[in-house]
Amino acid sequence: MSIEVYRDAWGVPHLRAGDPDELAFAQGRVTARDRAWQLEVERHRAQGTTAAFLGAGELGWDVFARRVKLADTARRCLARLERTDAPTAAWVRAYVDGVNDGLAEGARRAPEFAETGLAPGRWEPWTPLAVWLSTHILFAGFPTKLWREEVARRLGEEWTELFATDGPGTAGSNGWVVAGERTASGAALVAGDPHRFIEAPGVYQQVRLACPAYDVVGLAVPGVPGLAHFGHTGPVAWAITNAMADYQDVYRERLRRLPGGGVEALGPEGWRPATTHTETIEVADGEPVVIEVIETDRGPVIVGVEEEPGAGGPADGAPVDGTPVDGPDGGAPGAGIPVGGVPEAEAPVDGAPQAGVPVDAAPADARTAGDSPAAGAPVGSPVDGVLADGPVGGGLAGGPVGGGLVGPADGAPEHGRPGEERGWEALSLRHPPRVTGRLGFEVLPALLRARTAGDVDAALDGWVEPVNVVQAADTRGGLLHRVAGHVPVRDRANSLRTVPAWDPAHAWADAPAPLPRAEVRGHAVMANARGLAAPLGVEFAPPHRADRIDALLGASADWTPETVTAVHTDTDNPSAARLLTAVGRAGGGLSPAASAVRERLLAWDRRMDAESTDAGLYAAVRGAVVRRLAAHEAFAPLREPAPYPEVFRPWLALGPRVAFALETLLTAGPVPAGDVDRIVREALEEVAAGEPPAAWGATHRLAPWQALPDPDDARWPGLAGDHDCVLSTSSVPGWTDRSARAAAARYVWDLADRERSGWVVPFGASGVPGDPHHRDQLPLWLRGELAPVTTDWQHLTKEQG
Repeated sequence: MSIEVYRDAWGVPHLRAGDPDELAFAQGRVTARDRAWQLEVERHRAQGTTAAFLGAGELGWDVFARRVKLADTARRCLARLERTDAPTAAWVRAYVDGVNDGLAEGARRAPEFAETGLAPGRWEPWTPLAVWLSTHILFAGFPTKLWREEVARRLGEEWTELFATDGPGTAGSNGWVVAGERTASGAALVAGDPHRFIEAPGVYQQVRLACPAYDVVGLAVPGVPGLAHFGHTGPVAWAITNAMADYQDVYRERLRRLPGGGVEALGPEGWRPATTHTETIEVADGEPVVIEVIETDRGPVIVGVEEEPGAGGPADGAPVDGTPVDGPDGGAPGAGIPVGGVPEAEAPVDGAPQAGVPVDAAPADARTAGDSPAAGAPVGSPVDGVLADGPVGGGLAGGPVGGGLVGPADGAPEHGRPGEERGWEALSLRHPPRVTGRLGFEVLPALLRARTAGDVDAALDGWVEPVNVVQAADTRGGLLHRVAGHVPVRDRANSLRTVPAWDPAHAWADAPAPLPRAEVRGHAVMANARGLAAPLGVEFAPPHRADRIDALLGASADWTPETVTAVHTDTDNPSAARLLTAVGRAGGGLSPAASAVRERLLAWDRRMDAESTDAGLYAAVRGAVVRRLAAHEAFAPLREPAPYPEVFRPWLALGPRVAFALETLLTAGPVPAGDVDRIVREALEEVAAGEPPAAWGATHRLAPWQALPDPDDARWPGLAGDHDCVLSTSSVPGWTDRSARAAAARYVWDLADRERSGWVVPFGASGVPGDPHHRDQLPLWLRGELAPVTTDWQHLTKEQG
């Protein structure tokens, strides 16, 4: 092999090889050496084998991963890739070979393996596809449809979209392209920052991939070859944000058990066989758990399998229609992402509710939730456990897996063939990769080979999951602003709620929806807002970030890589305006102390700077308002636990839903205007009576997720920004100021000179604790600075061996 590995001053790997397959091998090997622990966590998560390693707290995710058939879907997608694009399938296999070659060495470097007793496993050719699926299966936020069902049933049909009408989300990705006519160099700039739950190690890996066919720098997803989201080939650069499209449907299924143990599902053409088998989930320090996995013609059943009346499914772990299946990895132990389970309430920490104030339940892990307006923080992060169950209720702990689903609904027949009286209702998930057998991996090598914006455009015609807004620019002046991905054409009701599987009106059309695109005039912005992708979705981010970036970019026609970097860190908080308006109305009848709080807020510049005590004061008042709104009698029907698995909790907890819909609820909804004004006055009095709030950064501290408990949570720094700032750093207002979600990377791609480009990640290039590059980029990230992109091989250090 002709593989060479170089490192820049920040430890970023620059890889050089003789051909693309050899280079893919090198990418897999260096990723395994740098991030072995992270890779194995992701592999086990994709396989649904995490409880075997971290215990019963992981069962929620493992059950979901098995029932939604992540690994089986990955195998299906790889099989199709091998039939339709053998070179790309071989390229993926080369990456996997590299991972397997480097994993043992990487595991020796990572202390987590010795600490936990985990031995590195073996990656299969389909594992990268499974990692991609597990990372994005919840990205489109299909559990929001479950939330809308609960709102309609409990609060009333008229309020179905109350919490979803461009209401503030937990965070949002930003991206923008500036045409050459508005830059100092005359060449375009592409910049932005994807926002996800912050993990340590990070979800993006800086890397350079060079061979005779191409030379590309960009941000890779560890465990996946190539550069799917962000890259700069020299002649062209591209970037993405979440389009907020709706492309996953939840069907209400009518199931019945046959005398031989099989299952049938009621579809548009009557009763049809469903596939079914059992799988065994190993649990560390616990008994194995046997689950039944059912799939109908619509898709895998994800809720309600246990709700079968009487028998409760197969008895004593007996196989159904075949031999028991111990899982996609033979039941091998693994590490995973804690999703299910709610720990006992702990003492409030930074920014938590005041004593005596009713609070809601903590949402569970939502680290794969994309930019959808799901509340909460991942279990295992420092944010986890700060939310206590109180009078408001609203959590899912103790709720049935599929409660409330038994019985016929919406025209399902109550009588029919023998055995139908034993039927029950459940929910299935239909999503494009499962239906089409495609993820879009054939796009990845084409992106690396791209030389123009037109090449990027043509490549992305094959993209499937997730659905993104894409921007690109090239050195010839070409520009691109489009949506890429697979959005099915179906009835509008599919996008809003769960729909009956037996009604043919809710079937998917054969061809996907056409994808919007727009001309770039001077500059273009993508920030999850309603706009280019509006025909494809229901719930978008509010326009604040997009409007603010647009205004900032419009203020100059002389942008440089250095000046455009400042846009990333803008802390103006436009979403504060509506609450400040309500504060302005609260002038009469306040105590002197509350009046002083009011006056400070009205004089505040709306900047969520870390050192600002006025920003801290605003956050304290906002939190008090949110808690009181959530406790209002109008929302009492939503306080009972929702009847769904805990993996969906981030979308279903009342308190965080109120927090992120605050702008809407201050002027619309079931809480009368007079009560809103009273709540604002009471919040001002509460904050005035307490200790003066600290500067925003004292409580708005970083709270990254880590697979193992953090022994030193106090080390994490304070942050500027807020969820509707361009510097989008999300907390859960009213429950905690800790920020579990922020920019997972920042980048500026310069088309005039690639070496003037910059990038940064929250921690570092290495996932190995103690490595010099484990967290050396954190100070840069906190200051809003970028590390330089170095492409001159003479300025890089070659690794030996």
